[in-house]
Amino acid sequence: MSVTENSKTDLPSGLPHALGAYLIWGLLPVYLRLVHSVPAFEFVGWRLIFTLPVCLLIVALRRQGREVLMALGSPRTLGLLLTSALLIGGNWLLYVTAIQTGHVFASSLGYYINPLMNVLAGTLFLGERLNRRQWIAVAIAAAGVSLLAWDAREMLGIALALAVSFSGYGLVRRLAPVASLPGLTIETILLLIPAIGIVIWQGQVHGGSSFGHSAETDLLLPLAGVITAVPLLLFATATKRMDYSTLGFIQYLAPTIVFLLGLFVFHEPLRQVQLACFVLIWTAAAIFVWDLLSRRRRASDEAPA
Repeated sequence: MSVTENSKTDLPSGLPHALGAYLIWGLLPVYLRLVHSVPAFEFVGWRLIFTLPVCLLIVALRRQGREVLMALGSPRTLGLLLTSALLIGGNWLLYVTAIQTGHVFASSLGYYINPLMNVLAGTLFLGERLNRRQWIAVAIAAAGVSLLAWDAREMLGIALALAVSFSGYGLVRRLAPVASLPGLTIETILLLIPAIGIVIWQGQVHGGSSFGHSAETDLLLPLAGVITAVPLLLFATATKRMDYSTLGFIQYLAPTIVFLLGLFVFHEPLRQVQLACFVLIWTAAAIFVWDLLSRRRRASDEAPA
């Protein structure tokens, strides 16, 4: 049964679910460093393979099998989910490669840019309009990206590729008439055969699969399915119990954790131009969030008692 806006206030708070999702996503680089011996391409294959049984189990527990079957029977929905599957698969490959090769700051920056990229996508493709404060935020973020274009092109490419692929994924998923978990399940099904092919091919290239060589790796690789599915399920629950503007504010928790990990745990060097870019992005994000909260407060004040 779907939850309407009017009934959100009757539900338990979604804040713990949102914090849980973004905390897991923020700490994901720690897990990826633990499996750094697995080539990025092969890891994405294993991630898809181990995500499917987790999704199917949760679908069964939530009794959403009918939604999965209905989506599979719709050519339009299936086409949209194939597109979103390719986008999220590419995003995962970029992210894993970036973390494993030491580009933690670039990964963090990509997800700071992502909410602003979503605003532009909404303007260009969904007919949404930006107000003055949102345009200011976008302009400041563009200035930060321009700094990287001037002095750190390698970091810029990774950050923009992550932001564009994830923003594109969100846009396509918004257009697809299917809920989060059934959609993820179908995306994983669509990518399962390529994932198996990747694992087999990588095993031949590297003289054997990474699975079965080390007890530690054998324990860590199956966790990829849980780490993929659980935060998405938490996120889907939070969206039903929270205002989207508040959820947008919490979104900045994940890249902030990634940034701090890069600085204090992985000891990635931070150049002045990179720091200046982050300051501009943080400023843009603050203006963006300020605008969201201001509009939410104004709407609340104007609502009938």
